[in-house]
Amino acid sequence: MRAPSAVSRWLDRAPAPLFTAYVVMAAFSTYFCMYAFRKPFAVGTFEGEVALPLAGALSLKSLYVIAQVLGYAASKFLGIKVVSEMPAGRRALAIVGLVGASEVALLLFGVVPAPWAALCLVLNGLPLGMIWGLVFGFVEGRQTSDLMGAGLASSFIVASGFVKTVGKWLMERGVSETWMPAATGALFFPLLLLFVLMLAQVPPPTAADEAARTKRAPMDATARRRFFRAYAPGLVALVALYVLLTAYRDFRDNFAREIWDALGYADTPTILTTAELPVAFGALVAVGLVMAVRENRKALMVVHGLMFGAAVLLGVSTLLFALGLLDPAVWMIAVGLGLYVGYVPFNCVLFDRLIAAVGSVATAGFLIYVADAFGYLGSVALLLYRDLVQPDLSWLDFFLGFSYVTAAICGALYLFSAGYFWQRTQPHVHDGASRQS
Repeated sequence: MRAPSAVSRWLDRAPAPLFTAYVVMAAFSTYFCMYAFRKPFAVGTFEGEVALPLAGALSLKSLYVIAQVLGYAASKFLGIKVVSEMPAGRRALAIVGLVGASEVALLLFGVVPAPWAALCLVLNGLPLGMIWGLVFGFVEGRQTSDLMGAGLASSFIVASGFVKTVGKWLMERGVSETWMPAATGALFFPLLLLFVLMLAQVPPPTAADEAARTKRAPMDATARRRFFRAYAPGLVALVALYVLLTAYRDFRDNFAREIWDALGYADTPTILTTAELPVAFGALVAVGLVMAVRENRKALMVVHGLMFGAAVLLGVSTLLFALGLLDPAVWMIAVGLGLYVGYVPFNCVLFDRLIAAVGSVATAGFLIYVADAFGYLGSVALLLYRDLVQPDLSWLDFFLGFSYVTAAICGALYLFSAGYFWQRTQPHVHDGASRQS
């Protein structure tokens, strides 16, 4: 086993606020940079249609989005095994290797003609789907995991809009929409290496961390099946929730340009970034509130309460916009908050607190990847439904209708999940000593 570096030893002795700030910066920045290899292509228009046998025509952009999501979804299924079994010492190298492979796929995307270039986006999504779990492995199982996880999760709220703004900036300077994704990735790769190196210095959780949040260990197939069977009704409800939220998030994200254009912001490309800043801040504050709750069972209920409130915000704000009582930009920010206050906990505090509340030795990465795998399949199904069943409905009108559906179903499932896990968990107060303060 390799001896800890000087930075690792320093972090092990660092005061809790400094340690937390370091981990948040390294994890946030690593995942932020990954988005430069995943999302810039979505700012392209990719005009044209592709005829599908026995199914009608699919827009070229929808084909590209579906192709990448299929690769990403397949990666999530692979991640159920790969991420949950990955030794901690190999995570950093795996992140660099997987992102590097995705950049090669983007280079091929610039060469291969349409519609066959869609295969390159499948290859692009295939490695990227495992990055979240690898990065989250450095964060989970610590006394400050709630704050670290919220900081990490805020990265994908602001990163998507930012890298698409960079992509559009490159196209305005003459880079074609087929080469723009690879060019954007190349700009961010040196930064990715720096932040992964920082992440690799993070020491493992301390004994006090394990006492407060339950020990985290790799899970083999038997352990994964045992854990899922023990809490199947609640986990199925959470996965169903996540399928809806992922489909909603992916649609809002991949067709943000089309939605904003329909709302009258075609000449304001910076709106893709600026509108997400209050969303990220609001989601970060909401999830950060969970840190104030030490007892894990109560914290689990607080998370459910926040997510239920988010579903209400999503539905009510959409109704007010449809009635002409809400400004378009305010509505997009409101539904963004409703989405991400419900979505972000899945990727940071929800499963981390759930594992701690039930007292099982497990890894949050396993649960995140089960939810993610099915979530992205739901995203593919939604895009196929929109293009093949309701092709004449505008992107904005489809998004409005789907907002109502998401709010109603998610609200009901949040209540069921909260009731189930309140009954299945026993009160455990994990006070645990804090890292040196």
